[in-house]
Amino acid sequence: MRKRYAYGVIALLAVGYFAFSYLFPSDNLSKEPFVPEKFQLAGGPERENRGFPQREIVDLASEYPDTFFRQGSIKEAKVALSFDDGPDNNYTVKILDTLKKHKVPATFFVIGSRCELYPKVMKRMVKEGHRLGNHTWSHPNMVKMSNEAILKELTKTDKIIKKYAGYTPVIFRSPYGSLKREQVEFLRDKGYKLISWNVDSLDWKGLSAAEIKTNVLENLEQGSIILQHSAGGPGEDLSGTVKALDEIIRVLKKDGYKFVTVDEILEIEYKR
Repeated sequence: MRKRYAYGVIALLAVGYFAFSYLFPSDNLSKEPFVPEKFQLAGGPERENRGFPQREIVDLASEYPDTFFRQGSIKEAKVALSFDDGPDNNYTVKILDTLKKHKVPATFFVIGSRCELYPKVMKRMVKEGHRLGNHTWSHPNMVKMSNEAILKELTKTDKIIKKYAGYTPVIFRSPYGSLKREQVEFLRDKGYKLISWNVDSLDWKGLSAAEIKTNVLENLEQGSIILQHSAGGPGEDLSGTVKALDEIIRVLKKDGYKFVTVDEILEIEYKR
């Protein structure tokens, strides 16, 4: 009876361990475990805050042509893949695997607090030739912030990017794409280049691979900057992004496109 009871306890402990591992993966790429409270987006989920009009992005690019960018030259068959909100030890790693397989560079706009959680993923991005850009420390809604608070977010993230990449980035993308004109001017005066996009995969909606592929390929032109995500908030599903990426790269290569980083497609500096 005691032996049977002991086996039962062991079985329950084993089930509990695997359930915990599934919910909170501790990928050996990271020295630290996944910490849900540190993974929250300060401004809230993308799906609840993405309301910045595309026409505003177009207007800002027109008004501040040397500071605010949404695409490169349409004269060359080049395209830039960009990924926001990483790193993590799940989607980011799978995206890096696909990029490595195809020998394609990308630009990752990283959240500073997440860089702390996954140092080996950060090192891998740099080692494999990808560009790192600033995406704030905590992913706040910047239109609700003072310039001083914004600068604090960016400066802190600059420092951790330099720790892993060896350079302080110039390229910055605002969370949710939202920015006021006075903020554009403030960041311009601080030396930042503000990067938007002209092709939105809408992967933050949890779309299927087929839907993401359609959103990208049907809206793409020469010089496009494509927006996707390499991590999300708790519970957000980006498996469609991972599955679509391989086919997107294959199709565009077949069509003669060259993949470059954001700074290369815009012909600007990426570091100070």
